[in-house]
Amino acid sequence: MTPLDPVEELGIEREALPRHIAIVMDGNGRWARQRGLPRLDGHREGAKSVRATVTHCARLGIEYLTLYAFSLENWKRPKMEVAGLMALYAEYLIKERDEIMENGIRVLHLGSRERLPDAVLRELDVTLEMCKDNKGLTVSLALNYASRAEIVEAVRCLARRVQAGELQPDEIDEAAVSNSLWSAGVPDPDLVIRTAGEMRLSNFLLWQISYAELCVVPTFWPDFRPEHLNGAIIEFAKRERRFGDVGPVAAQVTDSPG
Repeated sequence: MTPLDPVEELGIEREALPRHIAIVMDGNGRWARQRGLPRLDGHREGAKSVRATVTHCARLGIEYLTLYAFSLENWKRPKMEVAGLMALYAEYLIKERDEIMENGIRVLHLGSRERLPDAVLRELDVTLEMCKDNKGLTVSLALNYASRAEIVEAVRCLARRVQAGELQPDEIDEAAVSNSLWSAGVPDPDLVIRTAGEMRLSNFLLWQISYAELCVVPTFWPDFRPEHLNGAIIEFAKRERRFGDVGPVAAQVTDSPG
């Protein structure tokens, strides 16, 4: 795999790249409906976008990528669609192993293991073990994930530590909470992309994206390709991230004399 030069590919310096990109992959069902196809065909086509996006991030030198694959709320969908999705996840984990290893990608699971079918857990565990020592792009699959559930579980974990005498309540700070989340060890996202034009977060990484830049793309996820990702990264590079501080332009503004 030949690394891409961000200056040549995007016209920006490597330092301007987001370290961590998180994506809400939306629009599979609408993509299928527009074409008179079953919703599962949209999900299947969306898997091609996952591969293209992961490969492109790896070539650009992005360090972390988080993909919102299946939320805890998605269990409310029709049973046939959920069953088909789970079969697709197991299939994807098997088919992409060669690509994962060739690109030095490390895969993490972000979410709960409860309710996931044995077949998915089996293939997930094989993939996680196989690539755990890879040093390239880290891809977190937010599978069976919901941010509020993640935060609740973190609070319970901290409460158990306090109850056991391992931690004092006054010692609980932002770092303690972050280290108790499912995403512990992964830096917070710099850029959040949502496809299909939807303007909401959908219970995704609510703690972690406090200072992330948001980019909404009108394209349905099955049509999302490297050029769309490039556009979002270029937009990110143009923005001024202040983290609550004044920016260089604002800092130059002074009160008028008298």
